[in-house]
Amino acid sequence: MDALFVPLAAAIGASVDQIKLISCLLIACPLGSLFIRIPSSQPNLKHLFNLLVSVFFFIPVLNLSWGFVQLLGSVLGTYYIGANVKGPNMPWIVFAFVMGHLTINHIIRAFYNLSYETFEVTGPQMVLTMKLTTFAWNVWDGRTAPESLDKWQLQKRVTRYPTLLEFLGYSFYFPGVLVGPYLDYASYMSLIDESIFKSAEGKCNNASRTIPDGRKRVAYRKMLTGLVFLGIFVVLSPSFYYGIAVTPWFLTQGFIYRMAYFQLCGFIERSKYYAIWTLTEGASILTGLGFTGYGPSSESTWEGAANVKILEIELPSNFKVLLDSWNINTNIWLRECIYKRVTPKGKKPGFRSSMLTFATSAFWAVLCRANLRPLVLPPPGAPTTTTKRIYDWSGTFVSILILNYVAAPFMLLTFTDSIEAWRRLHWYGFWIVFSTLAFFWLGGSKFLKGPTEERRKGCY
Repeated sequence: MDALFVPLAAAIGASVDQIKLISCLLIACPLGSLFIRIPSSQPNLKHLFNLLVSVFFFIPVLNLSWGFVQLLGSVLGTYYIGANVKGPNMPWIVFAFVMGHLTINHIIRAFYNLSYETFEVTGPQMVLTMKLTTFAWNVWDGRTAPESLDKWQLQKRVTRYPTLLEFLGYSFYFPGVLVGPYLDYASYMSLIDESIFKSAEGKCNNASRTIPDGRKRVAYRKMLTGLVFLGIFVVLSPSFYYGIAVTPWFLTQGFIYRMAYFQLCGFIERSKYYAIWTLTEGASILTGLGFTGYGPSSESTWEGAANVKILEIELPSNFKVLLDSWNINTNIWLRECIYKRVTPKGKKPGFRSSMLTFATSAFWAVLCRANLRPLVLPPPGAPTTTTKRIYDWSGTFVSILILNYVAAPFMLLTFTDSIEAWRRLHWYGFWIVFSTLAFFWLGGSKFLKGPTEERRKGCY
């Protein structure tokens, strides 16, 4: 099928793999409308539909036959382990199995120095790893006394082990099989039997099926948003990309211009993620996934399939909000399948961040918020002050500066290029973070404590 994609890739200036991926995401939207037409009385047909569409994506379109075989191997291995290992180590065995397989493929990718424009098995495998490890923990929770589980674990626990077809349908749920969003098994089955729409009973125009109105409106709006961001990336990415920071041209520009240009590069680089995640969100909504009830005006809401909150990333109030709004489902997986599971019962989990740069930035944001925010908050009941607005906008501005600084290495990919880009930006991210930390560590907290206490006393 490459003959269909090569001319389009040449015309747009993108790689063939990128065109194939976007084509699959776009095809998933009308297929989502077909999927939801399969009645809940035919669950096996729904599972088979997911499996066949995924096979179509991987083999004739993406030419990843061996990749699909590898994914299938991880699925079957997890299914066997979950069914036959009854002890508490079962989820960790699954974790080691699928994460080990993923690690090997990442090493192979690094060995062959494949660029991010090449779409191969590790992308879908990362999504599948989250699904399989989540399933293993949900199965273990189903074998555990309910009183020892928290709210999320009770909602997602699996008490009946699925048939092989059910598990294949879950593992290869087609809207999210390539780039996410990942979902847990209980959510998938509620989509299959349509119990996800239970709160919509008596509120639908269709008397024969309880499918909330407004689904298509939201889904196609997401699809349009994805296409807009895709257009932004295609048109502007040749001129605005992180790699330009290591070109001779960049060094000829003034520092302020470099700073401003670099921020725009960050937005354009992120636009491709906004594009693919909103496209998959739209396709997922068309299948019925993501229904979260009704809003204040009785309109149906579909927020459960979101993997990114664009406005809260581009205009964050602080760095924690930014982190929580990016790759949302991965954050859930880290919290529910890693941090909670390595923490003894009755004790709090450790740090959420997995990288030192993000941890440092988040810690810096928390310190600023705890010490500076009380100084600018108006008294209870009073209107927002100009000082408070300046504080809020300053937090947003600095969060964006830090985001673009720490995100650059993930796109530049090499240590040398990352260090050179930071050097040409005069290490501004480190100056912002560490100078603020130094201020608080050297007595800044005590200095600000006095005015804060006076404001508090004045409120009583």
